[in-house]
Amino acid sequence: MTASSGKTATASTATSSSSSSTGAGGAGGQGTTGSGGGKGGGASLPGWTLVWSDEFNGPDGSAVDTTKWVYGGPLDGQYNMELEYYNPSTDNVFIVGGNLHLVAKALPMNSGLMCGTLACQYTSGKIMTKASGSPSLFEKQYGRFSARMKIPAGQGMWPAFWMLGNNIDSVSWPTCGEIDIMENVGNTPATDYGTLHGPNGNQEANLGGTTMLPSGALSDDFHVYSVEWKAGEVDFLLDDTVYFTGTTAQFPGTFVFDDHPFYMILNLAIGGSWPGSPDATTVFPAELLVDWVRVYDPAP
Repeated sequence: MTASSGKTATASTATSSSSSSTGAGGAGGQGTTGSGGGKGGGASLPGWTLVWSDEFNGPDGSAVDTTKWVYGGPLDGQYNMELEYYNPSTDNVFIVGGNLHLVAKALPMNSGLMCGTLACQYTSGKIMTKASGSPSLFEKQYGRFSARMKIPAGQGMWPAFWMLGNNIDSVSWPTCGEIDIMENVGNTPATDYGTLHGPNGNQEANLGGTTMLPSGALSDDFHVYSVEWKAGEVDFLLDDTVYFTGTTAQFPGTFVFDDHPFYMILNLAIGGSWPGSPDATTVFPAELLVDWVRVYDPAP
């Protein structure tokens, strides 16, 4: 894996899991429950102080706030054998109805866009709080990082909300560390994957868990995906319920998550080594909807 991507398919081999989101480490905060199609509740959260947010309340059709986000590199997904071209424009990344839309679209064969040596098959969207080679627009160590999202359904879909260490430009991946707050692949529609990635010598190490809805698919509605991160520990939550906790003692490599701040990434990947390619049942355009992203510190 290289510094241009950081996202890896090994989350599918998560080492801890639960069959439902019933909690494996205590209850998360209240006040941000994810069900329902309208705007989520207020940003106030008992026990936490809001320090950064994007509510995506710009005019319909507008671009993201460039004081908070930058576009991902067009070919960032090639390191996972993904099939999308991340288009840095409002064709694929825009605000409508108080939600961020990251839209994947199928391309004609003669589009002229190249993904490596092959013609790109899809365009999609990716935004980050740090551009490669540049200082972060936002970065943070420790706290609660949450997003209320409605993910797309379909074979080959790979939506993600994740973070990379801010030192990636100098140390590369996996030494910088990666926190996958939420990943889903279309062939496991009810499963939320949360994973830590870091170094083990000159190799990659990972530790993660999963939770599965008792019925239906994650794409059926909005849900709140979060981590609560403190020294030596990262808790993963779905709809404010902890389903997995990764600790220093458990991690099978160097626990770099106490060393430096991380920055945030949202993207909708298509295809790749983990989800596989779209098939005849996959519907395009497909959208990842984001109601809000909020970051908190523990209340004093």
